[in-house]
Amino acid sequence: MTTGVRNETLLRANLIAGDLSEAGTLVDSINPSTGQVIGQFVQAGRAEVERAIAAARHAFDTTDWSTNSRKRAELLSRLADQLALRAPEIGAMLSRENGKLERETMWEAATAAEWLRYSAGTALTASHGIAEEVEPGVFFRSAPAATGVAGIISPWNSPVILTVRAIGPALAAGCTVVVKLPGQTGLTNAIFSDIVAAAGFPEGVISIFSESANVGAPLLVSSPQVDVVNYTGSTTVGRVIAREASATLKRVGLELGGKTPLVVFEDADLGIAVPTILAALTVMNGQFCVTGSRVLVHRSIADRLREALVPAISSLEPGPSDDPASDLGPLIDAASAARVDALVAEAESYGTVLVRGGQFADERRPGGAYYRPSLVEVERLDVPLVQEEVFGPVQTFEIFDDDDDAVRRANATPYGLGASVFTQSSLRAQRVARRIESGMVWSNCWAVLSEKFEQGGLKQSGYGYLCGPEAIKEFQSLRVFVESVPPPA
Repeated sequence: MTTGVRNETLLRANLIAGDLSEAGTLVDSINPSTGQVIGQFVQAGRAEVERAIAAARHAFDTTDWSTNSRKRAELLSRLADQLALRAPEIGAMLSRENGKLERETMWEAATAAEWLRYSAGTALTASHGIAEEVEPGVFFRSAPAATGVAGIISPWNSPVILTVRAIGPALAAGCTVVVKLPGQTGLTNAIFSDIVAAAGFPEGVISIFSESANVGAPLLVSSPQVDVVNYTGSTTVGRVIAREASATLKRVGLELGGKTPLVVFEDADLGIAVPTILAALTVMNGQFCVTGSRVLVHRSIADRLREALVPAISSLEPGPSDDPASDLGPLIDAASAARVDALVAEAESYGTVLVRGGQFADERRPGGAYYRPSLVEVERLDVPLVQEEVFGPVQTFEIFDDDDDAVRRANATPYGLGASVFTQSSLRAQRVARRIESGMVWSNCWAVLSEKFEQGGLKQSGYGYLCGPEAIKEFQSLRVFVESVPPPA
């Protein structure tokens, strides 16, 4: 087993069955801010992933990991300490690899450590059940227990915190874990692997591998040795995972796409709403599962809001992710910027383009991944820009007439992950929020998250919950024990 001592030659490696391993193939990591190669990471192959799964199975079946809650809490706390110590390093690398602004990636790394501390606490209360004498001499007792081996598949847009969000409750529950991380952030993943190695988990309890190919992730889904899979990513891939996992009837948790409506009522404080709408457009460069991609506004204030948003969005300047002056960074790659640009170009046939951003490149911003934000006014609901997740800094501007119309429009997509309501009436906020089909609804704010409360979606935004007290249940199975005690002779 690795000692966890930092070795620069291993900072491109995977953590497989307790060892930092360079077995696999070398793949270039590209900085979307420059379009240039910044290093190479090791992409694991089938053999490495199979070894990781086998080690996780062995650790779960033959060690006390699933029953020793004190050990689990201690090691999760130690991992939090290691991550906090190296948060600046991993935050800086993540910004270089996926194009998010450094202030966002530094927040991600630091907050991930705090989320691990929460999971460490839940490890100590993971096995509480109930007991009752249901009739004289007949005693029932229920007890949650770790489900087994957990496969975690994480996305490139926030690979640190979204991985922590899943492995925290999985490890706290007593599962052993195999994590697939995306090739777009391969060097960040290698630093994370090194951090986990330094925490000193028992061999096989947690393995981490990176891949750009699609070999290891399908193995996690299909393997009969993996008992539960948790995936964060696109709805398209989520459907595939749900279908393929049915062959072994393994449990699946999915947090998928979103199409977050920002509903602005006539009594909204625009001093709050406007900057929040801009943040909802630009945070993570619009590559966020709850990006505020739809602005729904009451007809009586539509002109005022339009007049405020158009110049504000027009003035937003993308720039390198490490430049504090940048309003947003590049998209993950040039192909993504071209895809987003094509969606906005198509929208010119059915909407009114209020701000025509677009893909661009210049001497300071080369590589083709930069995209200036766009705003398109639309009336129809059956159009791609309303119905499809763009995953880029693009918003629609839609007008509604009353509360019922606002709810109708907000619920008109197949997604239900997040939504925001802007109004100075607390009663209206609560009334409308209950009617919006979304797992998370914010009032006069957006994307405010806490490790103490659940995150999850409705409809085609997935099922299951991470964070909060319910998250650990995603990785537990309930056992019921019955004892019949004969009456005294």
